[in-house]
Amino acid sequence: MNAADEAIETIHREMTAFARRARASAGRLHPELSLVSYTLLGHLEESGGCRATDLAAHYALDKSTVSRQVGALEEAGLIERRADPQDQRVQVLHLTPAGTEILAQVTVSRRVAFRERLVGWPEEDLERFAGYLLRYNGAGGMPREAAPAATEATRERGRRGAAATRSAP
Repeated sequence: MNAADEAIETIHREMTAFARRARASAGRLHPELSLVSYTLLGHLEESGGCRATDLAAHYALDKSTVSRQVGALEEAGLIERRADPQDQRVQVLHLTPAGTEILAQVTVSRRVAFRERLVGWPEEDLERFAGYLLRYNGAGGMPREAAPAATEATRERGRRGAAATRSAP
């Protein structure tokens, strides 16, 4: 095995460990909100709302899987359906105020957990790591035109979360 193959194996192994850790920690951060639910709420915030079929396409999930998740989020009062102003036949999913609030709370908790895990990393390493993750995930098919809006929405959520973290007792 050459150096590139060994690096790919290491990346695969570490990404798998990362995914397992993310799933396990999601329940500790907010027991009623799974990692999938958190991700869907985040996407709805970033996109300003979308159809369930758009969620399925974006995450390459089966429509029935997304339908179950959407149903649970609706039942919990975290999202709602609204008619699309351009086409009244289309239902667009949006966060409710409760959904926005819980997303912000979990985002603060996740940020604290990440900061604890990355404490001591030099700023240059954090920036490089963030750049590598953006590059890796960008190669997965996220439309280029969607990236800036998603990044800005994520930054805004981060600013709100940072302000809440600073003002917390």
